[in-house]
Amino acid sequence: MVKSARVVLKHGREKSLRNRNPWVFSSAVERIEGLEQNGQMCEIFSSEGNFLAMGYVNPDSKIVARVLSWERISPDSEFLEKRIRSALSFREHILNERTNSCRLVNSEGDFLPGLIVDRYGDGIVIQILTAGMELWRQELIDILERLVVPSFVIERSDTSSRREEGLDERITVIKGAQPMPIVEIMENGLRYRVDILRGQKTGFYLDQRSSRNLLRQYVNGRRVLNLFSYTGGFSVAAASSGASYVTSVDTSNPALELLKENMSLNGLENIPGETVKADVFRYLNTEDSFWDVIVVDPPAFASKKAQVDQAARGYKDLNMRALRKINADGILATFSCSHHISTTLFRQIVYAAVVDSGRKAQVIAETAHSEDHPIDVCHHEGEYLKGLFLRVTGT
Repeated sequence: MVKSARVVLKHGREKSLRNRNPWVFSSAVERIEGLEQNGQMCEIFSSEGNFLAMGYVNPDSKIVARVLSWERISPDSEFLEKRIRSALSFREHILNERTNSCRLVNSEGDFLPGLIVDRYGDGIVIQILTAGMELWRQELIDILERLVVPSFVIERSDTSSRREEGLDERITVIKGAQPMPIVEIMENGLRYRVDILRGQKTGFYLDQRSSRNLLRQYVNGRRVLNLFSYTGGFSVAAASSGASYVTSVDTSNPALELLKENMSLNGLENIPGETVKADVFRYLNTEDSFWDVIVVDPPAFASKKAQVDQAARGYKDLNMRALRKINADGILATFSCSHHISTTLFRQIVYAAVVDSGRKAQVIAETAHSEDHPIDVCHHEGEYLKGLFLRVTGT
């Protein structure tokens, strides 16, 4: 059995660990002793030799160590199963006859850094994002098969974070039909078809469940524009709740085709509206129509800290254009999933867009990840999704 490595921090660099942040960056590390393989378990010490935490180590990553425990533990299958059982138990109240899909394990948010597990109906999709979790891959699969008893298991370990960990990307059907068909799920009584092999993230934006449900309160009898619509999560929610017209804009033909299928799946194919393949910025520049409700849910504009300023300008421009297309007493539901854009900064960006658009607006709701995406209170880096619902009045 491989022994634990020893990670020793530079003098004065233990503050974040003492504050229970689970990430140790390369800039804080003085040396690593006893390393035999990337992802190996490690003990983390201050420069004075005081034990701080246990985790796993990967010197090829900017995040050299990720904490699993603030006490000395025996990192084995029993430890993994206990953490996974805790995560599954918390989601029991979410899954019911109206909602059969959610996130089951949310990486650092469930104290299992590098592991994502999403449930889609009676199957699961897993993402193994780090070298530490990669070493436990088979144990994780065995535990999940035993505890969840899924009809299919798909691995979607195809994210940029794996490249940053020095790992190859992987998409594979571990259990289930091959080729894997598009699966059908239910969320708040609505049905969606999900491409779990080729879709964005693990196939569907499960983290927006609560915001989609909130939107339904504001759309009855109103014209709705869904920008960056993907496969129509917000579009279906709006059409099912009495929207008089729904326009969905995205650059992906496959996503828009699946959106149409999702409309039909819920008996909404005759709701007036259209799907538009277009760049959202150009569409807002050239379209003369106005809407009562606009949803702005773009992909992340800032994947790196160095991109924050550019991303802020992009978010401001996008929201300003959308605000100018909303009828008086309309609703703007706007989001950012860039974790480098803080909640405070996102508010400032949107508020500045309101001022520059010449409109008046009121904040009526502030949203974040759905509850199946919990965040460790000491790990602010996990807070990536933020949203604002604005009531837009006159000028």
